[in-house]
Amino acid sequence: MSENSEHSEHPGHDVQREVSELEGKSTTASRLFDLRVIIGGLFVVYGVIVTIAGINPSQATLDKAEGVNINLWTGIAMLLLGIFFLGWVKLRPVPPVELPEEDEGA
Repeated sequence: MSENSEHSEHPGHDVQREVSELEGKSTTASRLFDLRVIIGGLFVVYGVIVTIAGINPSQATLDKAEGVNINLWTGIAMLLLGIFFLGWVKLRPVPPVELPEEDEGA
């Protein structure tokens, strides 16, 4: 009987707790699926692959690019861009979602 009386006295307390838990999960999900993380991660992965390919180029590859080691330079640029995006996420995280407050009397 004490459980029912507690719930009837403060029915909004459980709802508020559940709402705050859902807001926390929503914020975590929005940070996880932030496009900056996805784009930055892909640029870092591809940048590593292209940089490794450009470390020891063949003469035919250099001849195609008129003597410029394009894989190395493009890979380094991709790595820098990916690090920029990931740093941007760290320095400017997504602000928490704020829901409009409901009127108590309504």
